[in-house]
Amino acid sequence: MKVLVDTSVWIDYFRDGKSSGKLDLLIDENMVVTNDLILTELIPYLKVKKQNKIISLLSEILKNEMKIDWEQIIDFQTRCLKNGINGIGIPDLIIAQNALQNDCGIFTLDNHFEKIAPIINIKVFK
Repeated sequence: MKVLVDTSVWIDYFRDGKSSGKLDLLIDENMVVTNDLILTELIPYLKVKKQNKIISLLSEILKNEMKIDWEQIIDFQTRCLKNGINGIGIPDLIIAQNALQNDCGIFTLDNHFEKIAPIINIKVFK
């Protein structure tokens, strides 16, 4: 199974890796995928810090195509609200949708994904 690595994991990995230790294993097993949304969250900061080698390495990771189905995003948000889950950002819902569309799990340190996992049927790795 491919694993979509969320921005929160990459940030931890680049800082000290205390919470993202499993990422090395996923990389070694060639299970990591990304998408344009996650890269858009990461790359501007890396450019400012002149981390060109990291940007280059990130660009080599297999990318899921982004096919945003806005009706499904609305449905996801509606299901979350009906279940008392407020404050889920649209980017997180798009990442969840992308994982579903590409039959991927999500590796994240963001507890939003754990809250929505049973509601929209995504697999979350911590």
